[in-house]
Order: sequence, then C-alpha cells, then structure tokens
Amino acid sequence: MSKFFKVLAASFALLSVLAVIAYSKKAPAKPLPSPTLDPEAVRLLRNMTGYMSSLKQFSVLVRNLREDMSDSGHRVDFEMSANLIVSRPNKLRVARVGYLVDQVFYYNGKTLTLYNPTDKVYATEPAAATIEEMLDFARDSLGIAMPVSDLVYRNGFPLLTQDLTLGVMVGKEIINGVKCDHLLFSKPGVDFQVWVTDADRPLPLKYIVTDTSELLSITTFMSDWNVAPAVADAQFTFMPPKGAKAVTFIPLNSGSER
Repeated sequence: MSKFFKVLAASFALLSVLAVIAYSKKAPAKPLPSPTLDPEAVRLLRNMTGYMSSLKQFSVLVRNLREDMSDSGHRVDFEMSANLIVSRPNKLRVARVGYLVDQVFYYNGKTLTLYNPTDKVYATEPAAATIEEMLDFARDSLGIAMPVSDLVYRNGFPLLTQDLTLGVMVGKEIINGVKCDHLLFSKPGVDFQVWVTDADRPLPLKYIVTDTSELLSITTFMSDWNVAPAVADAQFTFMPPKGAKAVTFIPLNSGSER
C-alpha cells in the first residue's frame, strides 16, 4: 500500500462523539448546571438529526482542525478542508485537502474509491448498499473515517445519545453571523459540542469532539449548506485519469504496519 494510504488510515480514525467546555483564565465562563440530561438540549439535538435525516441530498463545505501531540510532548494542530456532497441512500463524494491528506472519496452504492490527486494513486473496494453501512465498513475494516460522519448518518440520534451522562444547553452563540443553540453532551471517554442554527432549518454549523482521556479535539466548521444541490450520478463514480496507478488497502486486521 502507498505511504499516502497508510498515513490516511492512521490519521483520521473517528473519535465518535464530542465536547468539553474551556474556561478562560481572563474571563471565566458561566458555571454549567450539575450533570444532567436537559430535555431541551436533547430535543434540539433530536430536531437537528431528524432534519438531517430528512434531506435526500445536501452539500456542505467543511473545515477541520485536528489537535495532536508531537513526539516532544507539544500540541500540534492540523487543518483540513473538505467539500462534501451526499445523495441518499447510497452516494457520497468528499474532496479533502490538508497537511495530512490530499484525497477525493467516491462512493456510488457499489464501490468506494480513495484517490490522491497529488501522487495519482487510488484504491477501490466493493462497498455496501447504503451510506451508513459503507461508513461503518470504511471505519472498522479500512481505518478510514470522517470527523463529521456522525452527522451524515441518516438516523444519527441513537448514535449520538447512546450512553449519555450529560446533556445541557450552554447558551446562544453567533457562528458566521448566524444565531445558534450551543449544546454540550458527554459520554464515557468522549465529550461533544454542537452549534445548531436557531431557525426553521436546524443545521449544524460547528461540531467539536474531545477525547477526554487526552483532552485533544477535532473541531469542525460547516458552511455553505445547500439542501437541494444539483447532482449527477457521474459525480460519485471514480474514473481513473491518465497515468493514475491502482494500489490496495491493507485491512486493519491484517497485522501489517499502518
């Protein structure tokens, strides 16, 4: 397998679900309520996931900030941007660019393909019949996942709320000029925050997943939502350009170095 696909598999494992409140030394935040599941926070999360599930097609621009720890023990952040197009039940295309990845991800209901335009290499695998099954396979068998995949699942509410120990309304905030409800949730090993538009279309504009054992996070900003994009089936099928080389994935259970 090419070095590109080794780095990709190792670098973007999904953290699951998100968020810790950071307190500024100069301006302490308002204390949160005691650990509880606020029905209003849960209702807003359900509304958001329900609306997302109702969308047959959508596109969104994504910007990820991934916190990591260097060998010297210092925090290092990596940025990645992505253009995501979804056509349910079985089509997905994601173009991702960043320090760790230069990649286009194609899924058409039959195969999933990862293509690295810089090195002109690609890998293709047979895929399951739905986006949700494909994302599970890509994560569990190939070590490939997207930090926002929790929000792409058609029925994301059970996934996000399983084993919750905390769910609160933090307050109202403005994200890119849009008023949002800021929600905080926690479960064993992981916290997550989500900022949902306070409007008729409850879309997520910001999403933070924090590994509570290391206090490292993936922050995702979402913008330019289009809930009725013009899409064609050809957008989701990879056609190898001239000179592109086929490589293979190494399954996670192969015992090979990733």
